[in-house]
Amino acid sequence: MTTTTFSGVIPDVRDRLGDDEIFALHRLATERAAKGESILNSTLGTLATEDGQLAVMPSVLETMARLQGPVTAGYAPVAGKPEYLRAVISDVFGDGPLAAQSVAAAVPGGTGAIYQAVVNFLEPGQKLLASSFHWGPYPGIANNLGRGFDRFNMFTKAGDFDVEAMASAVDRHIATQGRVLIVLNFPCHNPTGYSLSPNEWRRVSAVLRSAGERAPVTVLFDIAYFQFAGDKATSWVDMVPGLLASTTVVVAWTASKSYCQYGSRTGALVAVHRDPEELAQIRNALGYTCRGTWSNCNHLGQLTATELITNPELHARWASERDDLVDLLDERIVLFNDLAAKAGLHTPRYDCGFFIVVFTADSERAAAAMRDEGVFVLPIPGAVRIALCHTTKKDLPRLVDTLKVGVAAGGRA
Repeated sequence: MTTTTFSGVIPDVRDRLGDDEIFALHRLATERAAKGESILNSTLGTLATEDGQLAVMPSVLETMARLQGPVTAGYAPVAGKPEYLRAVISDVFGDGPLAAQSVAAAVPGGTGAIYQAVVNFLEPGQKLLASSFHWGPYPGIANNLGRGFDRFNMFTKAGDFDVEAMASAVDRHIATQGRVLIVLNFPCHNPTGYSLSPNEWRRVSAVLRSAGERAPVTVLFDIAYFQFAGDKATSWVDMVPGLLASTTVVVAWTASKSYCQYGSRTGALVAVHRDPEELAQIRNALGYTCRGTWSNCNHLGQLTATELITNPELHARWASERDDLVDLLDERIVLFNDLAAKAGLHTPRYDCGFFIVVFTADSERAAAAMRDEGVFVLPIPGAVRIALCHTTKKDLPRLVDTLKVGVAAGGRA
């Protein structure tokens, strides 16, 4: 007698990888270190101190401890606590006209914000648009929602942002799917560390404003690292009033990086539009998505973020702690840029952010050669990504020396 074994797993999701490559490499690095090897782990996107410990902010931890109690065990409102949403909008836009044209919903970290944007501003089968170098989960989020993912070339041969390639891709999306959702992960782009210049911002804005006159265009600003961008932190905000003339603007805000609270999964999607009736539709759509997915977000995280943003004394303490961490990261960036230039490594312009890439033709081979030397980086198409946020200054000479080995194995891009 034969027995038929059926699989309840639908064909589209069979044979998927169950773990993120970054976390898989981090786990392997940790296992090898536990066996006594000298390991340099530059994979994980968390900020570490110069003694290799996870960087935390005392003001944040103290606030969370003070607020922890019975109330945080209860549900927060589905779309988020109103005072939290007002605080996040203020953190993004201050208290001016843009804030008055904004609505928001609480989400579990920046990932939840991207999810909200994709499910509400693209129809099934349509594609999210991003640059060729991009945060790895973007395609997975889109594909998991029955949407697709498309990319445009990020850099010109001169090393500038390829605005013409972006414009061509936007036109293609208008022609093929009748709408555009484009994600701009600036400043402090993950994974390249690139930030747009004022002239690049103006050119990008002009392309998107023009496109918005021909079709529904939504511009998604992923500002996960903006609090580490120094004087570039609000460079994108100046573009928003012009974009609102013809597009919808949405902003992915997260406490993960700003407060070094990666595990609290506290974030928001902020939406901006010129039409109050459209804003009401967006607010309802975001709230519906919340209830249909995660239902409610971290109550303690919302209370904590609200306090940190709205309490002047507490906000000042947090800002001072943030500035210290920015200084720490900037010191690494300066040293890395100097060492990389002397080593002849090919990198984008890098002046802020958690990550940088080194271009190489065969990134898998380059990363494998580096792992043989005990140095872990993330291979991505056309480059290896270095988590400088997690790499101490004393380890940078070893990192750069091993990057030379990797590029020699993988070839120059």
